[in-house]
Formats: sequence, C-alpha cells, structure tokens
Amino acid sequence: MINEKVKQASSILAEEGIDLWITFVRESEVNNDPILDLILGANCTWQSAFIISSRGDAIAIVGSLDETRIKETGAYEVIGYTKSINEPLLETLKKLSPKSIAINYSENDYMADGLSHGMYLTLTKILKGTEFEKMLISSESIISKLRGRKSTEEIRRITKAIELTENIFDKVSNFMKPGMTEKEVAKFILREVDSAGVVTAWERDLCPSVFTGPESAGAHAGPTDRKIEKGHVLNIDFGVKVEGYCSDLQRTWYFLKEGETSAPEEVLKAFETVRDAIQLAAEKIRPGLEGREIDHIARSYITSRGYNEFPHALGHQVGRMVHDGAGLLCPEWDRYGNLPYLKIEEGQVYTLEPRINLEGFGVATIEEIIVVEKDGGKFLSHPQKEIFLI
Repeated sequence: MINEKVKQASSILAEEGIDLWITFVRESEVNNDPILDLILGANCTWQSAFIISSRGDAIAIVGSLDETRIKETGAYEVIGYTKSINEPLLETLKKLSPKSIAINYSENDYMADGLSHGMYLTLTKILKGTEFEKMLISSESIISKLRGRKSTEEIRRITKAIELTENIFDKVSNFMKPGMTEKEVAKFILREVDSAGVVTAWERDLCPSVFTGPESAGAHAGPTDRKIEKGHVLNIDFGVKVEGYCSDLQRTWYFLKEGETSAPEEVLKAFETVRDAIQLAAEKIRPGLEGREIDHIARSYITSRGYNEFPHALGHQVGRMVHDGAGLLCPEWDRYGNLPYLKIEEGQVYTLEPRINLEGFGVATIEEIIVVEKDGGKFLSHPQKEIFLI
C-alpha cells in the first residue's frame, strides 16, 4: 500500500506541474502528520524529510537510529544523518534541482496541514540564502488528490469495514427494545466491535452515537441515559476501522406505539425525503463537478419538500480517517473556505448524509457511502430503503 501511494504521489506531482514534495516532520508519534499513514506507515524521531519528485524519486532523510525502520517500508532510498539534517537535505535538493517545492502545510485542508510552525521556521532557516528559499508552496493539492483517489485495495478495505458495520446494525435491530437507554444500545454495539477484533472509526466515547426521540443530545454527542420510548425515532451514527480504513454509516428506526403497524405519515415522509435526496445526489455526482453543486441538489430537494435545510455538509470523504480531508460536498458557507469549489474526482469515496428534524419524534437521517465513478456514484453500502420498525 505504501509503495502504491508513493508512486501515485509522483504521478500527481507531474500532473500538478510541481517538481518536488517534502514532508518535513519530527517526533511523529507525538506530533503526527496525517499524510505519514499513506506515504510511510511508520514513525520517525529526529527531524526527517520525506521527498518525492515528479520524476519518480523517493528519498527519506532521517536520523541514523531511524534508518532501519524507514528502510523496511521499502518505499524510499534512505539517507541517514547523525549531527544535522541540514547538509544531506541541501545536497539532495541540489542533486534534484527543483523549480518548485511543495511542503506539508495548508490553509484549507486540515489533513494537509501537518507542518508545525516550529518545523516551518526550522526548514526556512535551513534554506535561507539558497535558491530553494523562494520555491516553497503548499502541498495541499497533492495531498488532496492522493488521499482522495482511492485504489482498488483501498476500496476493498473500506467495503470490508462497511460490511461489518451493516452486520452490527442488523444485530442491534434485534436487540433494541423500548425502555433501554442509549448507553445500553451503545454498550451492545461496542461488545460486537470488540468481538470482531476491530476498533471504532472515531473516538469510542462517541462511536456509536445513539439518539432517541425529541430533544436528544444531537450530532457529535455521546449516548446518554435517555430511554427509548414507543413513538420515538431513533438513529445511530457508527463506523469501524478495518485494516486501517473506516466506515461511517447512519440508520434510522421507529418504535411502534400500541396498535401501530407502521410509522406515522409525517415520519415516513421525512425518512423518504432523506432517502430520495441521497439517491438523487448519487445519481447526479460526476467527476469534474464541484462539491457545492451536489450539496445543492440534495439540499434544494429537501427544502422543496417543505423542510428546513440541514446545518452541515451533505458529505465528506472517507478513507484512513472517517473525515478524510479536502473534497467536501458542502454549501458555500464561510466555515468551509475553498472546499465547496474543489472538483470531484473519480475514485473519491464520500458519505451522503442529509437530515431532517422531526418535532415530537426525533431526527430522520441516513448516511450512505459511495465511490465516484465516471457515470455517477456507486453505493458501497447497501442503502436503507425503508425505515426500520421495532
């Protein structure tokens, strides 16, 4: 996987017209740069420079005690140093003779912003007075494409995580009963996670998130002692990490009142609106469109049905992290910076997750996962077509 992504990075550099990319880090186990998971798969201690060129060079300049570990990745020509990184770094740059050098900072993409301010100052001090000093640019565009363009193996791993998540959803459907608390439901799910020998896709205290009925804690909150009641709409936001890759899905249930055989009409209408908005977005998504365009399709469909717009992006990328950076299906809000305008690319994996608040019932929401193909979005998850009844 590491070799595959390093080679992919080189081709992206050529595509972007950038000669060289340096990921400059130290003590990465403590102050990790997220991109190291993709291009290294190991940690380093001293100041280290991982250099990839548009011509196919892959060079790691690391402290002598880290040499063996980095060589074992098999992805880099490794140059060790003892006293200072300055000389081998400058010699390598002179040898490669770049006209542009991308480094690991970004104003817009948190997954591309791993360079600390202290390390930036160190790097610019090393380069001061050289021809390379004024070549530095952000590697945001490189990292965005590298994280976004999923390989066949990456898709396999994400799909495997999705399948396990869906299997656990099936089990929890048979477990839940009125009178149980959100925490009891979460505890059941976590036992299944542990039994499968995997970990949750995000922090365990919040994964799964379980929300039952009106006035629940809301998105990005952990399960509470709130009890499930008949007449509640309940939703669960949950994912697992399998072989280093994540899933992130949401499902919605309705707990029947005495004498009911189906959910009330207002609940069904909201659920079906969310379901159809997701389907519409998946059908319309195409490489080359901007994220804001797909968000607008789902958002305007929901408001056309008489509902308020949802207060977040339609979908985010999924990969090694559950929020995998850059490329976002989102509205043109200030909080999203330039992300609404980034082009959608083939091979990107997105969630689709609109929601509707239902006064007196809870929240109707579904979250599916698609991979972008030439002619639309292919579902990696099995879409929830009907609200689950208990």
